[in-house]
Amino acid sequence: MTTTRTPDRPTAGSATPVDATPVSLTVRQTGRRAVPWIVLGAIAVLVALAGVILTGGQTHSGAPLDPGSAAPTGGKALAQVLRAQGVDVQSASSLEQVRTATAGGGEATVLVFDNDGNLEPSAYRELAQFANTIVIVEPSFRTLGEVAPGARASGEPTGPVNAGCGVPAAQRAERIDPRATDNTAGSTVPGTFRVQDDGAACFADASGAASLVRTTFTGATVYLVGSAPLLMNDGVDREGNAALGLSLLGQHRTLVWYLPGLDDRPVTGPPDIAALTPGWVTPVLLLLVLVFVAAAIWRGRRFGPLVVENLPVVVRAGETREGRARLYQRSSARLRAADALRIGALGRLAALAGLPRTATTTEVADAVSALVGQDRHRVRGLLVDDIPRTDGDLVALSDHLAELERATAIAVSPAAAGPTGRMEP
Repeated sequence: MTTTRTPDRPTAGSATPVDATPVSLTVRQTGRRAVPWIVLGAIAVLVALAGVILTGGQTHSGAPLDPGSAAPTGGKALAQVLRAQGVDVQSASSLEQVRTATAGGGEATVLVFDNDGNLEPSAYRELAQFANTIVIVEPSFRTLGEVAPGARASGEPTGPVNAGCGVPAAQRAERIDPRATDNTAGSTVPGTFRVQDDGAACFADASGAASLVRTTFTGATVYLVGSAPLLMNDGVDREGNAALGLSLLGQHRTLVWYLPGLDDRPVTGPPDIAALTPGWVTPVLLLLVLVFVAAAIWRGRRFGPLVVENLPVVVRAGETREGRARLYQRSSARLRAADALRIGALGRLAALAGLPRTATTTEVADAVSALVGQDRHRVRGLLVDDIPRTDGDLVALSDHLAELERATAIAVSPAAAGPTGRMEP
């Protein structure tokens, strides 16, 4: 709200308008007006923080080990090197796409990384029918029991390890640096293995837990890789990780990079909205509903029931005056209140001095100062220039205007000096 000083004329009918001087809002007024925006900004920040907390602060830049993702957890670096070596790398997100990619009848390698547990363990029997080599990255406990019952879980990887086996791919890598992921660190899937049958265990640590196991499953060669970071963009440059990945995935001319999706889940009925939305959506929606209800109560509350009153209603002039005064006080509109007092005083002083309604404020101030014998600048300050900074200044200005009106009335007609015409008690 921008307040203006009283124009330099007593009434609205003056023929000589004077430019108003703008007065800036006080710090308190500006802060009071900014409160709703500050509250809304705080609510927005809380909603954003809740979203970050509910999503774990993760940024989604592609699925983990996606051959087309250049993110640190993607697999684009390894896929590009394999393509440069003449390997036909094909992406697949369903078992049907894997079947189509290997329909030519040639030898093929299938990399399987089922990070979300979409693939049923029984589906590996079908994979073994059209894949010569299957590389399973971070197999689940169910997958391990189906494909390699002779291998058991043995915790998460502990750091750089040497090959220590006769598998050609491991010998070419010599030494790798496996790392734990959210799945292996949380014991959702095993990160290392112990072999109890004729399977080959490679890259074993001091306790005998291996990061790579070679076994067979219904005629297909199967490699169990316990650490997905070995093949990710930010992990292939460590030790011999790249050599191991290229050796495992580049054995045949065709590589099917298979990341099982929702199409591979068993169909037990039509999916509902809860199954198709991330887990954080419901809490965020509930939080937004609570924020909306709180804002509606905050902005829409009423202080008591409505009062039914028969019309017409007669309102005393004193009540109107007090109501407007309270509004001015609540909004700290001291200058507007002072303007109202001055406009009334100027009209009454002009009438007492015998001036016309078209007289300017300067003319009224000169005439009144001559009548009461006061300094012209002081009288003009009371009528125009002085700006009340506090409530006390406004009350003092009102008292001085009343005294000026009384003095003018006495000067004009000492015998008839009486009320000034102001609404006084």
